[in-house]
Amino acid sequence: MGDLVPIVGTLAPFLMVIGIVWVRSNAKLEEKRIATTAETSAEKAAQYSSRIAEMEDRIRVLERIVTDKGYDVATQIEALRDQRRVDEQIAELKERSAAR
Repeated sequence: MGDLVPIVGTLAPFLMVIGIVWVRSNAKLEEKRIATTAETSAEKAAQYSSRIAEMEDRIRVLERIVTDKGYDVATQIEALRDQRRVDEQIAELKERSAAR
């Protein structure tokens, strides 16, 4: 037992240095993890925000259809579908002409 005291006394500073390095490296890894999580959260928040804006626009259209008097709801829905088809056809024509 008496022989271990000088060995432990000699190794103690090295063990402390190893412990300090380990703690600091773990702290840096944790900081990187937190930064990555924050970036991912910000990206998701932006995606959710844009999706919510799209949904709000759709709800406004639906509210306008439902609350406007004197219009047939089915006729308006079909008109919106027709407009969407026309918009899609225009987009396709633009893509074709751009490809040429």
